[in-house]
Amino acid sequence: MDWNHYRFRSLWTLSAPAATVYSALERIEDYPLWWSQVREVTRLDDTTGIVTLRSLLPFDLTSTVREGRRDRETGVLEAGLSGDIDGWARWTVTDLGAHGCLVHYEQEADVRKPLLRLLAVPARPLLRLNHAAMMRAGRRGLAAHLQAV
Repeated sequence: MDWNHYRFRSLWTLSAPAATVYSALERIEDYPLWWSQVREVTRLDDTTGIVTLRSLLPFDLTSTVREGRRDRETGVLEAGLSGDIDGWARWTVTDLGAHGCLVHYEQEADVRKPLLRLLAVPARPLLRLNHAAMMRAGRRGLAAHLQAV
């Protein structure tokens, strides 16, 4: 087993229309406005940016995010990640009609940050909990943001 390899899945149910949620998720430069763990996003061009994340644990993770698939019709947004985290991430937004939408987040990544690689075995449960806390906060933040807009 590679202790630095992670697979994450999260499901968010939101009361907003799928098209509205998709539009919010495709504007990564706005994530810091509603997702407090996304500390900074610096756009490099139309399809690439640098993202800095920090959740409960006392360290930042910085990665370059490159747009992959962007398909509004199927509700899919994909991106490649490189830096402290190498891999990919995907949002899939599914319309639930009058009930809003379902947002499915998937990520597969390898941790490259040297300190975290060194602490791979003892830190693994903490990193998984950290990620879960970050995703819960993201769901709450996006829901509040969509209500305010």
